[in-house]
Amino acid sequence: MKKFAFMAVSAIAAATLVSCGGAGTPSANLKSDVDTLSYALGMNLGDELVQYNIMDQMGVDSAFVNEFIKGMSDAASAKDDKKKAAYYVGVQIGNDLNNRIIPGMEKQYFGEDSTLSLNRANILAAIIKMVKGDTLTAIKADDARNFVQTFQQKQKEKQYASVKAEGEKFLAENAKKDSVITTESGLQYKVIKQGNGAIPTETDKVKVHYEGRLIDGTVFDSSLQRGEPTSFNVNAVIKGWTEALKMMPVGSEWEVYIPQELAYGENGAGQNIPPYAALIFKVQLLEIEK
Repeated sequence: MKKFAFMAVSAIAAATLVSCGGAGTPSANLKSDVDTLSYALGMNLGDELVQYNIMDQMGVDSAFVNEFIKGMSDAASAKDDKKKAAYYVGVQIGNDLNNRIIPGMEKQYFGEDSTLSLNRANILAAIIKMVKGDTLTAIKADDARNFVQTFQQKQKEKQYASVKAEGEKFLAENAKKDSVITTESGLQYKVIKQGNGAIPTETDKVKVHYEGRLIDGTVFDSSLQRGEPTSFNVNAVIKGWTEALKMMPVGSEWEVYIPQELAYGENGAGQNIPPYAALIFKVQLLEIEK
């Protein structure tokens, strides 16, 4: 049992429950090959649960192993009782909400802020409304989705406020340098070497060498270090790149300073570029590819 997700745990748990029989510790009855196969499969499943450390993983205190076994056995005995089966499926989902789903959402929306926690009663109230198909919810579905997106964006802005502020400060100071040109969009660039070739259009494909840095000097990507230039369409990159390339003659080398709104904005990029980060690129435009 290598990996468990929400439904995978439920499925495997259900299979295990069926193998266990009624309450207590039932005796093995190995009268046939099928009986023996059943017991052997039960041993395999039980071993997988032990190896996975299922009780700890599901938040069960080891002092209450008998209650765990009773609940497992009761659920297994409900196989042909639809009412009881529905109840125990609800128990499984409730346990996963309690131990994995809600803590995961708290981490997603609150990060490391331990002062904030979700209102579990409200979560359950909303889930029950939706499961019952009750349209008289406290807020409309579209409003709920929009609120979640807006809340997450506000939390991200709060978390990365210093990154955004430092970028804005850097660009404001950088714009004062005589060698730096600032465009109407806020893009800044400095000409290191001005080429005399053709200037790319938005639909052209270009070959470039580049090095990308954060404003603290951290290099996050570099074709120069790899020793191999890269090619891409002018209109297939971040806005700051597209704007700069459409002004650069082939043979030029510029240093380009890109505000976060012309870079990766609130999303950031991977592990190396945080949300709201201003970026610096050294760009060599080698050719327009035909």
